[in-house]
Amino acid sequence: MQNQIFRLRSALGLTQQALAEQCAVSRQTINAIENDKYDPTLRLAFALAKSLGTTVDALFKGE
Repeated sequence: MQNQIFRLRSALGLTQQALAEQCAVSRQTINAIENDKYDPTLRLAFALAKSLGTTVDALFKGE
């Protein structure tokens, strides 16, 4: 599953740590998701989308 987290996070000037704090997860979790090593839970996917100002559908795209 491809995601747009790095691109959107960078455009907003957010660090991995700042995004992690907004979503109540660790920085390592954000890093793993960005590098396609971990698929987030639905709850986390919605939190990420909200923090990045997008929808879950736009944030995550199937291969």
